[in-house]
Amino acid sequence: MRIRALLALAAGGSLMAGCAATAANTNSASSAPPVKASKSDVPAFPSTYKAYPSVPTAITGVTIFDGEGGRIDKGTVFMAGGKITSVGGPDTAIPAEVTIVDGSGKYVTPGIIDVHSHLGDYPTPSVSAHSDGNEATSPVTPEVWAEHSVWPQDPGFSRALANGGITSLQILPGSANLFGGRSVTLKNVSARTVQAMKFPGARYGMKMACGENPKRVYGGRNRMPSTRMGNLALNRQTWIDAQEYRSKRNDAKPPKRDLAKETLVGVLDGEILVHNHCYRADELNQIIDMSKEFGYKVTAFHHAIESYKIADILAKEDICSAVWADWWGFKMEAYDGIPENAALLQNAGACVIIHSDDENQIQRLNQEASKALSNGRAMGIEISDAQAIQWITLNPAKAMGIDSMTGSLKPGKMADLVLWNGNPLSVYSRPEKVWIDGALLFDSGDPKRRPVSDFELGQPGEGDVK
Repeated sequence: MRIRALLALAAGGSLMAGCAATAANTNSASSAPPVKASKSDVPAFPSTYKAYPSVPTAITGVTIFDGEGGRIDKGTVFMAGGKITSVGGPDTAIPAEVTIVDGSGKYVTPGIIDVHSHLGDYPTPSVSAHSDGNEATSPVTPEVWAEHSVWPQDPGFSRALANGGITSLQILPGSANLFGGRSVTLKNVSARTVQAMKFPGARYGMKMACGENPKRVYGGRNRMPSTRMGNLALNRQTWIDAQEYRSKRNDAKPPKRDLAKETLVGVLDGEILVHNHCYRADELNQIIDMSKEFGYKVTAFHHAIESYKIADILAKEDICSAVWADWWGFKMEAYDGIPENAALLQNAGACVIIHSDDENQIQRLNQEASKALSNGRAMGIEISDAQAIQWITLNPAKAMGIDSMTGSLKPGKMADLVLWNGNPLSVYSRPEKVWIDGALLFDSGDPKRRPVSDFELGQPGEGDVK
């Protein structure tokens, strides 16, 4: 993994023996115990994440968007021990002997969170040898785990940190399959293994897909599904089989262990969150009906170009819509997208998330949120800057089940935050500094805090070989 980058950070005094933020000390109502590999108490592929070392730091005189819709002018954020300690106005008390960062004329937000990324599974460079996001051998593959494809040396991780202020992200399998497999939530830190990036205490997600993609991938092979009705039929039969497996787990002779059904039972038991790729409003509603039939909950619809048509239903069901600002028309089910989608959802009281699904767009989710905000204001929907920041901080954290740990600048939460050189909703603004668990991992003014993967460094020249 990024050995040279890690050594460079060590030389800069930022890599020492640090304490880990672990599942044991998160004390989060939103987190669930790691899903077990079997009936033993040993979790499968556990997080080995350890926070980088931090020093007590106060950012003063800064405009604060707290991630929960609040704004404080000339405020102060104080962090210590990897946590947010206090957030307040100019009179906020600051302990002696702490690092002071002058934020005058600048802005601070929670770390930006992307609920829909394929970094590591479709890494840069985008060549066929790196195409590890779709197990396109069957329309039903809940047994696969995205983390087993993640390449930690993907240059996209450090670019997302430096250019987009991304501190946490969910890596999902692709959308070729009705059941694509488990997602994994990562802290955006340099590490040698994906387990050392895994967000401690985060729940797994399961990627599902509806509509054109599954029927296109498999229908051309003269196999099911080739239609939308085939999609739903295969979905329902899969859930029926999972229910049967679940009912027999405690039998005197339980069924043979099945990795696919273990994931599905995790969903039925409420341990694994469902993230469903879906575009058309009528299909969104059908998926909601199916989830009620089998007793699970959809956490978020992704892409959801027509969410605005059923915004009231989504608000009532407490289902988030992870959407783009203005992508549309690239296939038939994406034809009826409108740039006011996010604003109309917000206006209806529904949960809005701006996501990337792209290694470049993840570097500018702040600008995507700004576009969606501007389109809403143009049609007369009043949304504040602070509310729009929630679309790329607290709301994705909610959909990923980590909102009690990160996503807003609230005392006791992880000190994941970004100092911007201007209003983050301006196209001219860039991250100036990024902290993860209170550790300064990016500083635009310090080359030693610009992590670069080994892959980006390339091969040594002949003169470098000894």
